[in-house]
Amino acid sequence: MSGLQGLAQENIWFDKSTYDEAERHFYEGTNGIPQTSQERDASAILQDIAKARQNIQQSLAGVKTALQGSKGHARAQKPRERKTSQNASKSEDQSELVSRLKSLELDNKNLHKVVDDLRAVLSKLESRMAVLEKSQAPASKTVTVTKAAPVQKPKVEEHNGADDDDDDIDLFGSDEEDEEAERIKAERVKEYAQRKAKKPALIAKSSILLDVKPWDDETDMSKLEECVRSIQMDGLLWGASKLVPVGYGIEKLQISCVVEDDKVGTDILEEEITKFEDYVQSVDIAAFNKI
Repeated sequence: MSGLQGLAQENIWFDKSTYDEAERHFYEGTNGIPQTSQERDASAILQDIAKARQNIQQSLAGVKTALQGSKGHARAQKPRERKTSQNASKSEDQSELVSRLKSLELDNKNLHKVVDDLRAVLSKLESRMAVLEKSQAPASKTVTVTKAAPVQKPKVEEHNGADDDDDDIDLFGSDEEDEEAERIKAERVKEYAQRKAKKPALIAKSSILLDVKPWDDETDMSKLEECVRSIQMDGLLWGASKLVPVGYGIEKLQISCVVEDDKVGTDILEEEITKFEDYVQSVDIAAFNKI
């Protein structure tokens, strides 16, 4: 069928040979050329071929009309199918809406029942509370009356007891008790003094870093260090030392020491070191730390 549809849609000149043959016969007749038997047979065959071609064209035309009719029928059926599908979807939606409405009605009924039950329970509770309040009112009155009576008696008794206690208190202590307290106090002070004497006293110490500067670059730094270390005091201990360049070939002596704060001070150290006037220009404290 697809081949026939293609042939039906194509525009082909099937009758060209017949027209050519008729044209040839016309020119032969006009020119007076007689036809032979072979030519007559050939013309008959050509006529048969032309008839076959006409039949084929007619059949192709019928197929074309049939195809067009089938297409129109199919197009007419499609809207019907769409309408039926739309109707089916509408019916399904309506059924879903009906089912939802039914479920909502059931839920509404259940909620109404729950609300009615809660109201009944609340009314019962209110009635019970009212009964309890009425029953507790006279009981509270009786309790207050019974408690109010014995309130004053303990006060009188407590007051009397307080008077008895005041009578028993002795405002003036005896001399014997004072002497005993003083003796105990003296013993405790003595014990504390003995313990304190046995403990070693803490000695406050400090670590000092000194910068000793010479006059110029020709100063003998080893001799300067010997002079500094020659200073000896109680509570002074010299440590490490090194030469630190200052500039222009001049070096300073940086020396550390440990001193006891109560025995040696920084002022005394500076005075003793600056006594070596031939070597020492000045003394500075570079660092000072408590130990």
